[in-house]
Amino acid sequence: MPGFLADGDYIIGGIFPMHYRVELPPTNYTQKPASAQCLGFDPRALRWAQALRFAVKEINRSENLLPNLTLGYRIHDSCATPLTAQRAVLSVLNRPYEDQNDMCSGADPLLAVVGESGSSQSIVVSRTLQPLRTPMISYFSTCSCLSNRREFPTFFRVVPNDDYQVKAIAQLLKHFGWTWVGVVTEDHDYGRFALQGLRIAIKDMDICLAYHQMIPKVYNREKVLEILNIIKFSTARVVVIFSGEGELYPFMKEYMDHNITGIQLIASEAWVTASVIAETYPFLTGTIGFAIRHGMVPGLRDYLLTVNPLRYPNNSLVHELWAALYGCSMQHPGSRSPVSPELPSCTGSEPLLKQHSAYLNTSSFRVTYNVYKAVYAIAHSLHNLLSCEPGKGPFQNSSCANTTSIYPWQLQQYLQDVSFSISGEKVNFDEKGDAIPSYDLINWQRGTAGNIEFVKVGMFDGSRDAGKELFIQDEAIVWTGHQSEASCTHWVFQYMRCHLLSFCRVRWSCTPGSRKAFRPGEPLCCFDCVPCDSGKISNQTDSIDCTPCPEDYWSNAARTECIVKTVEFLSHDAMGLALTVISIAGACLTAAVLSVFTHHRNTPIVRVNNSELSYFILLSLVLCFLCALLFIGEPTPWSCMLRHTAFSITFSLCISCILGKTLVVLAAFTAARPGNNIMKWLGPKQQRVIIFSCTLVQVVICAVWLAAAPPFPFKNTQYSRSKIILECSVGSSLAFWCVLGYIGLQACLCFVLAFLARKLPGNFNEAKYITFSMLIFCAVWLAFIPAYISSPGKFTVAVEIFAILASSFGLLFCLFAPKCYIILLKPERNTKQHLMGRVIT
Repeated sequence: MPGFLADGDYIIGGIFPMHYRVELPPTNYTQKPASAQCLGFDPRALRWAQALRFAVKEINRSENLLPNLTLGYRIHDSCATPLTAQRAVLSVLNRPYEDQNDMCSGADPLLAVVGESGSSQSIVVSRTLQPLRTPMISYFSTCSCLSNRREFPTFFRVVPNDDYQVKAIAQLLKHFGWTWVGVVTEDHDYGRFALQGLRIAIKDMDICLAYHQMIPKVYNREKVLEILNIIKFSTARVVVIFSGEGELYPFMKEYMDHNITGIQLIASEAWVTASVIAETYPFLTGTIGFAIRHGMVPGLRDYLLTVNPLRYPNNSLVHELWAALYGCSMQHPGSRSPVSPELPSCTGSEPLLKQHSAYLNTSSFRVTYNVYKAVYAIAHSLHNLLSCEPGKGPFQNSSCANTTSIYPWQLQQYLQDVSFSISGEKVNFDEKGDAIPSYDLINWQRGTAGNIEFVKVGMFDGSRDAGKELFIQDEAIVWTGHQSEASCTHWVFQYMRCHLLSFCRVRWSCTPGSRKAFRPGEPLCCFDCVPCDSGKISNQTDSIDCTPCPEDYWSNAARTECIVKTVEFLSHDAMGLALTVISIAGACLTAAVLSVFTHHRNTPIVRVNNSELSYFILLSLVLCFLCALLFIGEPTPWSCMLRHTAFSITFSLCISCILGKTLVVLAAFTAARPGNNIMKWLGPKQQRVIIFSCTLVQVVICAVWLAAAPPFPFKNTQYSRSKIILECSVGSSLAFWCVLGYIGLQACLCFVLAFLARKLPGNFNEAKYITFSMLIFCAVWLAFIPAYISSPGKFTVAVEIFAILASSFGLLFCLFAPKCYIILLKPERNTKQHLMGRVIT
């Protein structure tokens, strides 16, 4: 297998994919199998190989690094496939042209290998080198699987592994709000492990994969068309591609032929700086992805121009590469590819073909710089090995290596601990053989000459604190469609962006005040935005759930914050003031009636109706009107206890007086019969006892109520969730209804006795008015019960006040309006004869 070869005291192997695809020969069982044909020249990989040669020559000229020692190299072509990569490493191990020998020849002073670019090829190379314990340093293999020291104990790399790349890509997706993405990978370990790492990285970021497709190892147009149809018709407008340029090149040709537009491509580091793809497919402008950090390699450009086929008359690989670069050919017996008769003969002074300008593209060394670092890492490790002081070595008993016979495994020990600076960068390896993770964010932009330029628009530094690794210059990015982020700054809606949106839902995100409602059977990124229920809020974008407000708080109209609930009680508002005025007016009116009765206390109509009981009734009615005022205002422990007890005792006193009056009326007319002596049992003293006894029962009930379970202020949050109803809880419902029941019992007894006495003789039979007043009283309180139970909030209290005032006014007007009418307007009827007229006749 031909390649670039140079002898030295110690040899560094080099494996580079100078062709990016292999054409397998047709199967013919009757003849000797033919060799696979490497096709598709990659000028960038040739530059990488030249960088190794340049670094070796630079080290050989150095007076400080490995003085008096010469390094050699063996560089072979892997053709970007694992099989040919294995042939290449065997060529490196067994001296040149192993394919021309029946048996592998003896080993020589090979200390380390620099290679390979593809992870699948590196896996094969590393496993081939493991039995010999020969270390290798990869310049471009990023598969996280290679960090496994058990499987790959001799593997090192100067490029970050994919764990950091997928972390960077995940943060990029999150930064731009791309939550619904497709993934296309090559059918190798690189693609499979990258996909696995990406799934882990986006797990907690609300990012979902719409699909995952694999580019076949062996080109299959039917499978490629299937992948392209999925990309074209999927709702995911962002596609992440993990692939080497060899597999991607023919895939992109079909992509271009199908005129697929409106897709934002995110490139992996394996092809984001691939000039071959950028030059061939300029429609990929706007592609973005992470590339390994660039560095400086002074003098390399001049060295790249030194390749001349005339210096290598028997090296078919050099001649083939020269023909690809410069469009000429040199006939030689060892050529693997037929020389086209259409190409002129090489003279060594031909101009570089435009389509392979990537070979001399030295504007930003990335992989090339990694090759340069890898060679220097080996050189510094060898230098440290040779400079070992006896008794301070890393081997058994602190011994040093025998400098006359150095083994590769001894170099690996120093390689693990090497630390040096180059081009202002510190180079070392961690315990897994990985380098410090750092990436440049690259954007494909069209230059003034119409060519694709790789523009740095950000970076990812894995050594920084979590969450601060990614830095992006949004305004510098040019997206698919040649629209820049900076051109969007004049938009009215500042939150909108020029880049494509990719999400599996109707809206871009769920705004505060709403939550995600995931669709059954679909990925977590496919959801609807549902407004938060009343009493719940979400104050963040894309909230998974709404947070309930505390008990004393309620959600605002936008459902974005909890506000203090409105506290409702019967205050001195319009309703409260109206009831207050009516209550005071009733008390004043009752007081006026009392003053009238007091002023005319010696008139027959006052005296005949037992003036003492009338005064008691009027005084109790004044208290009934005034106790309504206790129901207005914010409930307090004292007001709650006074409300019901004052009301019940005053009404019980009033009804007891009316009951006493009814008994007196009934007894007075019954006593007119001969032999009836009932009045002696209903004298003034007995009347007071009846009133006191009946009222005392109510007082006892109230005392037991207050002692056992008194009324208290209560925040009712159950009736209305949006407000707090501040009310007086009765404490004991049984006691409350016992109080009302006792008053009702008294009223019913009065009603029955007054009804019996309604037809007794006399011009002023008061039993009629007592009957009517009790009828009104009972009707009011019977209507009160359903209204009290069904009224909401402060209206419950208003209903109770209304019942107190209505029943009080009913008693006042029914009992005392006729008497006041006679006293004030018909004084001629206020005589004993007129009042007793029926009895006389």
